[in-house]
Amino acid sequence: MSGDRFERHRQPWRPDEIQKLHTLAKKGMALKAIAKALTRSEESVKERAKLDGLSIAKLR
Repeated sequence: MSGDRFERHRQPWRPDEIQKLHTLAKKGMALKAIAKALTRSEESVKERAKLDGLSIAKLR
């Protein structure tokens, strides 16, 4: 199994990452794009957005 996929597994969110998440979500970026930009899983991004009360655009 490749170890690089989850090397950031369960890392706490840093303030700069949270800031970037808010910025990208407000721009209306899709979940997949935000996850890639932050190098986090979609699940992680979705969870954090829910915690912060953000809505993330769904791909149509």
